[in-house]
Amino acid sequence: MTRVSASSSRTLKPRKDGKSISKKKGVASSSGPARPKRPPIAFLLFMEDFRKSYKEEHPENKSVSAVAKAGGERWKSMSLAEKSPYIGKAVERKVDYDKAMESYNENENVKEDEAEPAASSEKSTSESTPEVEDDEEDSS
Repeated sequence: MTRVSASSSRTLKPRKDGKSISKKKGVASSSGPARPKRPPIAFLLFMEDFRKSYKEEHPENKSVSAVAKAGGERWKSMSLAEKSPYIGKAVERKVDYDKAMESYNENENVKEDEAEPAASSEKSTSESTPEVEDDEEDSS
């Protein structure tokens, strides 16, 4: 009896139209390198500090999952007062991110506005020609 490994069942077949299938879902590919990165949540800020202290206390433990489990348990057991420094940092970073996104979106809108007049001027010249022809047809 042959066994199929779990990894072979996850292989992706090419689509009928010949395009490749991406495993990644979520953020569109149009996000450029200048786009600000989303800020970490309070738990991730806590985990940055917790990893350092955990590795100092348990230098022999190399397991990422053990650190994550211990960090999750510690976060759940913490009171709101203990979590507040991390929540405050997360809020500050979120505010900074929102400001950065506003300026990024304004810059993107400016780029789009600069590109539109060239495209609209081409349309207006091609649209004006048929209108003249329509007037000539009506008069005959």
